[in-house]
Amino acid sequence: MKKTMNVLALLGSLAMVSHAACAEIPSALCSKTLPDQAALEAALKAAQAQDNGGFALNMWGTIVDRDGIVCAVAMTGAGRGGQWPGSRVISAQKANTANAFSLHGLALSTANLYSAVQPGGSLFGLQESNPVNVAAAYKGPSKDYGRAIDPLVGEKIGGVNVFGGGLALYDSTGKLLGGIGVSGDSSCADHNIAWRTRLALNLDHVPGGVNPTHADDNIVYDISGGASASGWGHPVCSDAAKAIAEGFAKAGNR
Repeated sequence: MKKTMNVLALLGSLAMVSHAACAEIPSALCSKTLPDQAALEAALKAAQAQDNGGFALNMWGTIVDRDGIVCAVAMTGAGRGGQWPGSRVISAQKANTANAFSLHGLALSTANLYSAVQPGGSLFGLQESNPVNVAAAYKGPSKDYGRAIDPLVGEKIGGVNVFGGGLALYDSTGKLLGGIGVSGDSSCADHNIAWRTRLALNLDHVPGGVNPTHADDNIVYDISGGASASGWGHPVCSDAAKAIAEGFAKAGNR
C-alpha cells in the first residue's frame, strides 16, 4: 500500500512538473525582442489616456510574432468587463492581419485595407481568406483574459481585420518582428492608439507603406464620393481623430 502511494505521489509530482513546463512553452515560442505583457500594458495605457479622437474607452491590445503566435494580451481597464469583451479577439485579429500582410520592405496597416477589400477593390475577398481560430479565441477561463497567462498566448489566432487598429512591428534595424492590434474604441481612435503604443515600444521603424508618400503605414483619409483616390483609404470617424493621425510624424522618425 505504501509503495502504491509513493508511486501515485511521484506521478502527481511529474504531472505538476509537466504542467509547469507546458505553461512556460508559449513565452518560449515568442521572440525575446518582442515586448512582454507588462510592457504592452504600460504602453497601451499611456496611449489610451491621450486624446485619440474617439470615445476615450478602455482598450484591448495584442502582440503576435512573425509566425502569428500570440505573445502578449493586455487591457487598460481594471478588469475584463471594463472594455468591450468582443474586442479582445478583434485586437488579436488585427495584430495577425498587420503581420500577415506586411513584409520587410512594405508595411500594411489594417486601416490601409479598408478600401482595398470593398467590392471592386484590389483585394476584395481578403477578409475571408484566413478565418479566426475559434478554438484558440475562446479557450480557457475568462478570468485570465488580459493577463500574462491569457489563454491566447502561445496560440495562432488567425483572422483578417480591415479597419484601423493593427500595425506591423519593426525594430530599429528595420526588421519585421510581428504585429500589434488594439481594439475597443472607434476604428480611427484604435489606429491612433495603436500608433502611439507602437511608438512607445520603439517598434515603429517602418520601411515604407502604401500611403500617398509611400513613407509608412499611417491611415489614409482620401475617400470622397464613396471612392478612395489611392485605393487604400479609410472612412473618417471624427474630424478630431483624422487631425490627430495626420499630425503624426513619419513612423520611425525620432
